[in-house]
Amino acid sequence: MAVSHSILSAVFSDESPDYRFPSEPDCGDSVRIRLRVAKDSAERVILLFESITVGTMMYKIKSDDFFDYYEAGIICNENEVIYRFLIECPDGTKIAFDKSGVRADEHHVPDYNPAYAFRFIPGFHVPDWAKGAVQYQIFPDRFCNGDPSNDVVDNEYYYTVGHSKHIADWDALPGDTDIRCFYGGDLQGIIDKLDYLQDLGIEVLYLNPVFVSPSSHKYDCQDYEHIDPHFGVITDDMDHVMQAWEKHNGYAPKYIRRVTSEENLEKSDALFATLCQELHRRGMKIILDGVFNHCGSFNKWMDHEGIYLGKAGFQPGAYQSIHSPYRSYFHFNDSGNGRTPMYEGWWGYSTLPKLNYEDSPDLCEEVYKIAEKWLSPPYCIDGWRLDVAADLGHSTEFNHKFWQTFRDRVKAVNPNALIVAEHYGDPTAWLNGREWDSIMNYDAFMEPVTWFLTGMEKHSDSYRDDLYQNGSAFFGIMADKMSRFKYPSLMCAMNELSNHDHSRFLTRTNRMIGRITTLGSGAAAAGINKGVFREAVTIQMTWPGAPTVYYADEAGQVGWTDPDNRRTYPWGHEDQSLIDLHRDLIRLRRTLPVLKTGSIKPLLADYGRIAYARFNSDTRCIIAVNNTGNLTDFRLHVRDAGAPEGETFRCCIQTTQDGHLASNEVWGIVTDGVLTFNLPPFSSIVLSNAVIEGSEN
Repeated sequence: MAVSHSILSAVFSDESPDYRFPSEPDCGDSVRIRLRVAKDSAERVILLFESITVGTMMYKIKSDDFFDYYEAGIICNENEVIYRFLIECPDGTKIAFDKSGVRADEHHVPDYNPAYAFRFIPGFHVPDWAKGAVQYQIFPDRFCNGDPSNDVVDNEYYYTVGHSKHIADWDALPGDTDIRCFYGGDLQGIIDKLDYLQDLGIEVLYLNPVFVSPSSHKYDCQDYEHIDPHFGVITDDMDHVMQAWEKHNGYAPKYIRRVTSEENLEKSDALFATLCQELHRRGMKIILDGVFNHCGSFNKWMDHEGIYLGKAGFQPGAYQSIHSPYRSYFHFNDSGNGRTPMYEGWWGYSTLPKLNYEDSPDLCEEVYKIAEKWLSPPYCIDGWRLDVAADLGHSTEFNHKFWQTFRDRVKAVNPNALIVAEHYGDPTAWLNGREWDSIMNYDAFMEPVTWFLTGMEKHSDSYRDDLYQNGSAFFGIMADKMSRFKYPSLMCAMNELSNHDHSRFLTRTNRMIGRITTLGSGAAAAGINKGVFREAVTIQMTWPGAPTVYYADEAGQVGWTDPDNRRTYPWGHEDQSLIDLHRDLIRLRRTLPVLKTGSIKPLLADYGRIAYARFNSDTRCIIAVNNTGNLTDFRLHVRDAGAPEGETFRCCIQTTQDGHLASNEVWGIVTDGVLTFNLPPFSSIVLSNAVIEGSEN
């Protein structure tokens, strides 16, 4: 006889504090692991370890009207703990439970896939402040111009195939030559807007690169030891613009003076220290972008353009002399033409020399010291985001060795510093407690949310009809990709809708395949659906992890993929309703800790409709999304989230195509374990059994 759906759906455990405590144990700790089953449905419950033949009995510790709770304890050693559950029913049916959900078999123990086991590594901790923290990513040149005196000027220098250009019109749209175009955003602009960010509810700033660099994106670092004076302070300057570089010749004294002046560098570093100190005074944190796989051809270690050649206080660059102390920092190839040998560039780009760590212990030490410098006073940054971190080095073995040492050095300076990596694909090999804390969460957040709500790929380069509106695929992808995370890593994963490498989410809502080179800038705003965007923000602010807002998303900015996604913040013509939505959802997230640390359980996976619960022993939140163009009824089995009969749920926030409403209105009462309501087209809602103080009745 088949086990009933109600018995299967009642089975639950996860890695939250309600079901594993402590949830991040140390070696030697006694750990209690708990499982919930339907009342009187189990004859025996076994906590299984790596083999289906190794396990320990679990004992019933409590019951309520609908559930029994079983528990077992283990003592940790230094090894990773891997476990799942086996339930034996009175009729002989065996039910297996792991991160993939329940599987039942009337005669045999169901098959086991180790990839979906619950796991923890004793001693693996991430900073408490990072778990569920709301972050805000800033591309500095495009956020706010607080000091026009430090702006890059027209023809200040030559880079790649053209001269630097100052964009005087803040609202001008980026073009193909964006790498050499500068709008003037800077650190003073960020300082000037801290009241706005704090009022929005932001807890952490993540800044794209701020170190000396010739490009607007600054992923081609020139000097890791100093803040770029174009973002900082320029007091040692030339009064007029001198002749800029021509390719391989010419001279750019204004640029050289600005970026090598000890006065400018020291004052710029001091301004950054002021920013850090002001953030910390407000109880906020700051993460910097560490681009350590490659540097730039302008870098003082390479000095391809001769910026530092002959300047007092600087050693010859590796391109300028085979006797340079930095020669081993790069891999040079004999060009065979009698000229200076060429060097390895990342993806073949000469402007991005790949750093040659294996052949240079001095380079390794240099980068470790750079990481330590910015973690130390007077800056005391709170963490590093690591660019293309899996690419560093020339072998997998060295890559892991480097990041292990990097973690040791970073945590020695500040045990509460966060290490989060840019990574696509399975991060399991690095989330081992000895390397990264977490990653930018493309696979287990940005992509599945985008596929379900828009059908679009994250660059707007393709469309998937099979994933659009597919609620089952949404939860299936989420379960699969989230299973790759250890619990500490999942809690601080960067959950972004947009960033500097992908199209803006609001543009993806137009469901058009395109880039500025194919459809033009204007099409990025054509046919957008702000109702769908509001649904996405609702998911972002109620999903496990660290919701990370890309600057100006909250103000309604649009844009195709790089470089169009780097449009300026639209000061003076923001979409205030979207800002208010972000503020209200962030406030709700901070008011209800269950949205940060609670369990998550899908309640509905349908065409164009999903619903899930965030819950703990006291508080329940129900999140429902209607991504269809019709008024739609929801009938949710909220008993699976622990809701007792007769429990009242109130509306915290509801979004529609036209706006949102934050209220405390009674929305429904649990009857026979079910909560029913309807939602208008392209809308979402957050319901809770908690009464939110200060909300309207």
